Amino acid sequence: MLLSADRILTTHVGSLPRNAVLSDLLIRRENGEAIDTVALQAEIDSAVADVVDRQVKAGVDIGNDGEQPRVGFQTYVPQRMSGFGGESKRPMSRELKEFPELIELQRLRFPNRGRSRNAAAAIGAVRYLDTKPVDEDTARLKRHAQKRFAQGFMTAASPGIISTTLINAHYDSDESYLMALAQEMRTEYRAIVDAGLILQIDAPDLAMARHMNFQDKSDAEFVKVCALHVAAINRGLEGIPREQVRLHVCWGNSDTPHLYDIALAQVLPVLLEAKVGALSIEFANPRHAHEYDVLKRFPLPKDMALIPGVIETTSNIVEHPELVARRIEEAVAAVGDRDRVIASTDCGFGTFAGREFVIAPVVWKKLETLRQGADIATKRLWGR
Repeated sequence: MLLSADRILTTHVGSLPRNAVLSDLLIRRENGEAIDTVALQAEIDSAVADVVDRQVKAGVDIGNDGEQPRVGFQTYVPQRMSGFGGESKRPMSRELKEFPELIELQRLRFPNRGRSRNAAAAIGAVRYLDTKPVDEDTARLKRHAQKRFAQGFMTAASPGIISTTLINAHYDSDESYLMALAQEMRTEYRAIVDAGLILQIDAPDLAMARHMNFQDKSDAEFVKVCALHVAAINRGLEGIPREQVRLHVCWGNSDTPHLYDIALAQVLPVLLEAKVGALSIEFANPRHAHEYDVLKRFPLPKDMALIPGVIETTSNIVEHPELVARRIEEAVAAVGDRDRVIASTDCGFGTFAGREFVIAPVVWKKLETLRQGADIATKRLWGR
């Protein structure tokens, strides 16, 4: 894990906007339509080159491929593993039940999007097929980055977010399914690390799933679910040094009220059991911007860094650099160590193809502001 002793580094959570042509091709492939695979690969290559350039120009230190090859941050899995088919019946969130107007709003805003709510289900034993797709992804990123980042990273879905999106319709228990996924995803996790990249595990299931899959449970019961999901992550990471892994946790990348989000204080003690080198947590979300104090009650281990979200990812408002700097300083005060804070975004800007809340030109402005705010915070924190 790249840390800095002389300035605040910047990164982001992973997904960046895809262009319309690429989004259409990815969605059509996911839906089983015949597409021109040569055209798709050319579009992916061009898109990755573009987002790498834009990250570098914006001043991002730790960058990636923007998840351009994927239709979604977790719904890509059936393209790499056997055992999936049909359609999941993913629960509707508690908020969408209470505010059905949001369903219509999202339908109007995103008429052509990937299968985020009706993804394939696990209808057989899951098996990771081969590492060719992930090897192609890592090679492509390294080819285009060419050491232009201080460090490169690549995302991969957690066993828990896969199991709560691609619903179990085969295993005798959800725990059996979860642990089978952990075993199989080890192949992908290891391939990313072996390619010399930082592995980011995307695990919104550790917070967001509270008001979706587990809305009928108490907070205490959900925390037990989180503990099981963290154990699955740790199983998947066996043999991988923790300093080569960072874990992203969030309450869902949506412009919904977030009234039923579980408090960070409830889940943080469990998150600290993950065998990772850094935690990526959203703090720019207005429902969670006050929760830095939780880090004082449950301090991070000395070998764990914090990657706080200081840029909101569902609004087209561009944060002022001064606000970003203040958020970074608050994170440093909570951690108690300026060297273990890396400034980031709350979540991804393109979690699913065809579902981007923030327009692409504003995304790049937000990343520029992230850099500017980090530079302001650096001057104050290092006294220069």
